[in-house]
Amino acid sequence: LGMRPNATARAIAYINLAAYETAIPGMQGFQSNSRAIPGLRISDDNRRGSVDYQLALNACYADVLDHFLLNMPDAQRVKIKTLESSLETELSEDINERTTDDSKSWGASVAAQIIEFSQTDQAAEEQILEPQPLSYEPPTGDGYWTYSAEQERALFPYWESVRTFVIAPEQTTTIPPMTYSEDPSSAYFQQMQEVYDSNNHARKEDGESLWIAEFWSDDVENLMFSPPARQVSIASQLITEEDLNLEESLHLLLKLGFSLNDAAVSTWKYKYEYMVMRPNVFIHEFIDPSYQTNLYRLIPWPNPTFPGYPSGHSAFASAAAGVFINFFGPEANFTDRSHEGRTEFRGQPRSFETFEDMATENAYSRVPLGVHISIDCTEGLRLGYEISD
Repeated sequence: LGMRPNATARAIAYINLAAYETAIPGMQGFQSNSRAIPGLRISDDNRRGSVDYQLALNACYADVLDHFLLNMPDAQRVKIKTLESSLETELSEDINERTTDDSKSWGASVAAQIIEFSQTDQAAEEQILEPQPLSYEPPTGDGYWTYSAEQERALFPYWESVRTFVIAPEQTTTIPPMTYSEDPSSAYFQQMQEVYDSNNHARKEDGESLWIAEFWSDDVENLMFSPPARQVSIASQLITEEDLNLEESLHLLLKLGFSLNDAAVSTWKYKYEYMVMRPNVFIHEFIDPSYQTNLYRLIPWPNPTFPGYPSGHSAFASAAAGVFINFFGPEANFTDRSHEGRTEFRGQPRSFETFEDMATENAYSRVPLGVHISIDCTEGLRLGYEISD
């Protein structure tokens, strides 16, 4: 709640870093990130005696979930504590009390150290408390993004200053967007026309295009994942399908967390550098004043609350796809069941032959949803793959 999507990507990175570092003493052939990441030091003073790493992970996860999942309702926190207790009982059944205590102590110690490390990123800590700062007013200009209501104020406009793990935003590359134009024969105008036609066709047809748009939307708090968390859902399904062991699973989730975090930082840097408007503003003025996005029936305002270029959905999709390709190869033969059983929107499972196909569909789903022009999606995909590489 209140974390979409930047704080979610950051939380995923730290949660999975904590889990990985908890288990690393028992993972042959793997290395700690301590000292490889500037400022990160994991003390092993609290690793005493014999440690059962599943018990240690149980304790670690409980603490980092409680810390990083912001504004979580009390009922959900109770469920996490209940799950922790249930798993502890199950996992400690054949383990002596001393080992159980030592394992829990180690997991809690690593969680505390990762939480403390995260809090040294003052830029992130301050922005999470005020994700839509009243101090920020967007610059004005032809084709610039702006907000029309308080709920649409800029989300995380200073996120480029947040800590990254693998690649800083100034180390990434960027392709500037095409030139703004109100000329109906221009490439820019045609991009807007494409959104208008695609959005309206999807609604009228009420078929696969609208299914794709809503399946990948992940825009609605309390109803859907945020876009980075959707990739964790996919990873969890892959871990089960591919029967990964504990070490492989922790390694996959660590790399995914780093990739998603760094994608959020670079994507938001360029969003607020280029300030590209959302389609509905242009379409209302130059094509059809009665235009409504296909997202509008799900949220009380028509757009995500930040500039369009590059697309965050697209960057998160390829930042994850690149990691999945690295782990599993390009062929996916994968069915995403993340929204299976939902009836509030079109969430029926969709199948993909390759991870690239899945990322591409995710990216360009934003066009029939009505909230992005194609160049936003193309650049988001390119940037996400650069970061995952």
